[in-house]
Amino acid sequence: MSTNQSGLYDPYVARGGEGGAGAAAGQVGQSRTKPLQEEIDSVVLTMQQNLQKTSERGERLDSLQDKTDALATQANGFRRGANRVRKQMWWKDMKMRMCIIVGIIVLLIVIIVPSGELSLWWEAQMFGKSALG
Repeated sequence: MSTNQSGLYDPYVARGGEGGAGAAAGQVGQSRTKPLQEEIDSVVLTMQQNLQKTSERGERLDSLQDKTDALATQANGFRRGANRVRKQMWWKDMKMRMCIIVGIIVLLIVIIVPSGELSLWWEAQMFGKSALG
């Protein structure tokens, strides 16, 4: 390895030349940096996994948002359809009530009018008056 000419610290450049003392110091430095490098690699791996999990979570949230929007659209359609059916059934019920009321009125007219004429005819017979006038 080459020495650093500018005098600045570079962790990747060995200091102290190629001599025996420098080589021994380099191995001591490597033995100290090896656990640190392993810890850094572990932290980097953990961060990469966290980023991947965050990305997957974002995709799941997007999917959930799409499903929520679709469900809201379906709920609005259902509500409109339910209101339409409710109004149709109200009109159908109202028509049935009107038919029943008209039927009762017609039945009363059929019952009352002839019995009123019968009553007039009976009075005419009893008192000798003309039933027509």
